[in-house]
Amino acid sequence: MTTITESALLDAVPGLLFIGGEWVPSETGRTLDVFDPATGQVLKSIADATPADGIRALDAAAAAADDWAATAPRVRGEILRGTFDLLTSRSDEAALLMTLEMGKPLAESAGEVVYGAEFLRWFSEEAVRISGRFGQNPEGTGQIIVSQRPVGPALLITPWNFPLAMATRKIAPALAAGCTVVVKPAELTPLTTLYLATLFREAGLPAGVLNVITTSNSAAVSGPIIADPRLRKLSFTGSTAVGRKLIAQAAENVLRTSMELGGNAPFIVFGDADLDKAVQGAMAAKFRNIGQACTAANRFIVHRSIAAPFAEAVAERVGTFTLGRGTEPGVNIGPLINDSAVDKVDELVRDALGRGARLVAGGHRPERIGSFYEPTVITNTPAGSDILREEIFGPVLSIVEFDTEEEAVALANDTQYGLVSYVFTENLARGHRMIEKLDTGMMGLNVGVLSNAAAPFGGVKQSGLGREGGAEGIHEYLSTKYTLIPN
Repeated sequence: MTTITESALLDAVPGLLFIGGEWVPSETGRTLDVFDPATGQVLKSIADATPADGIRALDAAAAAADDWAATAPRVRGEILRGTFDLLTSRSDEAALLMTLEMGKPLAESAGEVVYGAEFLRWFSEEAVRISGRFGQNPEGTGQIIVSQRPVGPALLITPWNFPLAMATRKIAPALAAGCTVVVKPAELTPLTTLYLATLFREAGLPAGVLNVITTSNSAAVSGPIIADPRLRKLSFTGSTAVGRKLIAQAAENVLRTSMELGGNAPFIVFGDADLDKAVQGAMAAKFRNIGQACTAANRFIVHRSIAAPFAEAVAERVGTFTLGRGTEPGVNIGPLINDSAVDKVDELVRDALGRGARLVAGGHRPERIGSFYEPTVITNTPAGSDILREEIFGPVLSIVEFDTEEEAVALANDTQYGLVSYVFTENLARGHRMIEKLDTGMMGLNVGVLSNAAAPFGGVKQSGLGREGGAEGIHEYLSTKYTLIPN
């Protein structure tokens, strides 16, 4: 562990593009500012890439592709493991940097370092487990060989809400599989990815295998890269609206795509649930990361017999939260990412209240500097409310009631999204029924946080394509080749 001041840490993060193993300025010398959402002040000015800079990064990735693909899996794995060790030894630096640029409380940032680092360790081990098969064909006329090979250069576009984990969750399997990458972090939180690139370089990653471009114009920079025939893989985490556009662009060159898109997670509490357990799960599923997570519980669907005590208990917990800059001791709720995010959350709350929902806690913007919104609980949320259809992405817990299991399932599945669901019940048979009945790619049964590097992360319907993490994650960066050898 190390101890470092905010200013020293920010000075240590390169403010340049990382292309071909070198830190270089933007072609035009243009820069963009990165802000602290808790104060509105500029943290650092960094290079603002142009479309030409993006192609330079792809040039470097393409030039390094053959050598990296031919690098022994053990060597690739050891570099990932070395980066894991470096990140773990400097976890306090990485955590502080995330809190500065994204706003989450320092304890949560520390948790993200542990979670994000685990993708480096997991895929360092998966690199040496890439395998195929060999056997006789059914006709007995030849031998079948099935082998795996790297897909090729990949463009990885990461979101602002988990600056470290979303980067490692994409970079680690790509590198383990033998792919070179161009990473484009979100404009709002690019510093953590630049910091991560310094660790990869220190761990001995060859030049050109990892390239990082930061830009204020994502569409303009990403477009030419996606259109270039040398690119063979696109991975994106973000909104469904942007994901649809990227899928359309990727179709021109028939790129392999991984899309982790929006969510509208139901959190179902049955009448037989353990109330304390359900409340604890609700706090984690809703208020982790200030509610700014695609996995955040969005719609709390609570059995009528337990709805009142559940609402009272969560409101009591919310009343103990402390708002503030994530670096301050005792802070539970940091700022939202910017004022636009605050505006959206407030509009959703006002719409629900205007339709007849009841405000139990919070529901206002505090009078203070920074992009803050009070932790909020509303009940009796009417059908048709925007807050039930749209991803909240903020610290607002909205409750609707149900009477029957069939009604709960219908409410939960009444969305275009299908990323994750949460179910609280002490009835094991009911829990198993929910696994089959809920249209989501993931489900937490009596638990409010379920992400794990060893498990496949992803959704169905308009929540995305493909999986990240687990044994499945590395296959997103591998193509299958079949060879027939006649007898």
